[in-house]
Amino acid sequence: MVLGPFLQIACLVAICYTPLMKIFDRDIEPRITSVLFKKKMVVILGPRQSGKTTLAKKIISAYGQQGEYYDCQLADIRAHFILGKPDKLLPLTRNKKIVVFDEAQTIQDIGSILKAFHDTYPGVQIIATGSSSFDLANKIKEPMTGWAYEFLLLPLSLHEVGLAYPDLGESDLLAMLKFGSYPAVVSAETLDEKLFAIKNIATNYLYKDVFVFEAIRNPKIFEDLLKMLALQVGLTVSVNELAQGLGVTRATVNRYLRLLEQSFIIKRIYSFSNNPRNEIKKGFKVFFLDVGVRNALVDIVSPMDTRMDRGAIFENFFITERMKKGALEIFPPEIMFWRTRTGLEIDVIEKNGIEIFAYECKWKEKTTVPTSFKTSYPHAHFECITTKNIISHFVK
Repeated sequence: MVLGPFLQIACLVAICYTPLMKIFDRDIEPRITSVLFKKKMVVILGPRQSGKTTLAKKIISAYGQQGEYYDCQLADIRAHFILGKPDKLLPLTRNKKIVVFDEAQTIQDIGSILKAFHDTYPGVQIIATGSSSFDLANKIKEPMTGWAYEFLLLPLSLHEVGLAYPDLGESDLLAMLKFGSYPAVVSAETLDEKLFAIKNIATNYLYKDVFVFEAIRNPKIFEDLLKMLALQVGLTVSVNELAQGLGVTRATVNRYLRLLEQSFIIKRIYSFSNNPRNEIKKGFKVFFLDVGVRNALVDIVSPMDTRMDRGAIFENFFITERMKKGALEIFPPEIMFWRTRTGLEIDVIEKNGIEIFAYECKWKEKTTVPTSFKTSYPHAHFECITTKNIISHFVK
């Protein structure tokens, strides 16, 4: 097929457009380096394009020629992984002190293979990365229980962006609320480049593992479910209503929700209650692990200040920021929401041991804690988060 001049130019731009990626310092890096060579493997999970490869390469760069990186998606690398034959990996690890196996979930029986290699050759520090917990968890975590440190790397946090851009302000926040926090998006200099980057991630990378590793009979239903969830951010989700709207069974919806969660696209948040008589115990909400991905599904064009859904986007953004902060802790706090039978609600509840932290998300105006919540939980900490104070909340 012969392309016209315009399409030829468009294709050339698409192929050649590779913006220089800024290297960000990741908050989780010191935690990872602190456990190296402690007789355990390291597993880094997270969505595609979140920076796992960049971080892993940065870590092994400190070891010079004694560090090596391998992309497990390449056929010549995959050929070395044979179940029951750990010595087949020796050509990849000989004279190496630390080795990265990137996108390790693409290797069949990867967990058993790496564990056997670790048992046989414990002197080599292995770092395995994976962009889909449903596959990497099944193939790595179970056979390696007690033998691996696991870390979660999500798109950039406000704190990490603030370290890279000390003059971070409200206009930058609005851009992150609109386009999200993936490294390629944040480092893009113009709005058009940010739009290109998030659409590229949402279209070409995000669902790759879901369709490769799981039998999705009808991708259209899967995509329609995503759009329905995007429109219900901040609202209690009904599996029955989703199933009826899509014309599928509850079991199919629940399976797809699980796949979306395990591939780091969404997160289900459940209700908090110590008083079943007055507080709603059942139900969950769905939030996207990147608001740019959510917006790409429904509306990536409208300005944030005039959007009807800006409150839901801001709440989603805050929750993912708390998740990123929690991922740095050994025991991340549980994130929930609170609602009474009379309709009173608090957007975010964090339970960390016996401590309870409550957060209400508002675009501009501040609010106070509901009296009934204060009465039921007098020792809980409460804070109202707005676009005016969210940067100082995370960037300290």
